[in-house]
Amino acid sequence: MGTTSQDLDQLVAAKVKELAEHRLEELVREQVKVALDAEARKASRPKRIAIVSSKGTLDAAYPPLILATTAAALDMEAGVFFTFFGLHILKKEGIEKLKFVPLANPAMPMPMPNLVGALPGMTGLATFMMKQTIKHKHIASIPELMDLAKESGVKLWPCQMTMDMMDIKREDLIEGLEDPVGAATFLEFASHSDITLFV
Repeated sequence: MGTTSQDLDQLVAAKVKELAEHRLEELVREQVKVALDAEARKASRPKRIAIVSSKGTLDAAYPPLILATTAAALDMEAGVFFTFFGLHILKKEGIEKLKFVPLANPAMPMPMPNLVGALPGMTGLATFMMKQTIKHKHIASIPELMDLAKESGVKLWPCQMTMDMMDIKREDLIEGLEDPVGAATFLEFASHSDITLFV
């Protein structure tokens, strides 16, 4: 008895189903392998922290540098992206002259009306008092923390776009930094981080 058209259709359908199931199994195995390899790579590399530093005042310079140097001491890979006013921290003429601004700062140790904080010379006075406190408490200065960060291998990235926008040249920045990068480069680093922070 010859093969009918219906039998042929059933044979083709069965073969297609067999091939589809086989290909599906292959795809699942490939995806599982990719996921397991990614987990293995993640487990084998050190933990990573990525920090964005966007403010250029004395008090705002401490958190990213303290966190990054502490992370490096804990054998974590640390990177700080200095952008907008945060780039001021990396300037040769900026790092030694960071200011503490009392105006509109509700966290001042001594409550200060905004009107008083706006008086001429108050920022200089508040900065002087803050630096004296830092010195008396034997807390590392920002330049000292910056040196520690560089010695610890913390990646310190100046933002290229900010440099272009504010007309800041590479020679205006302190030595020992990574090459200036854009957001895409930092995001690639941050996308593989265990901790990301915006300061």
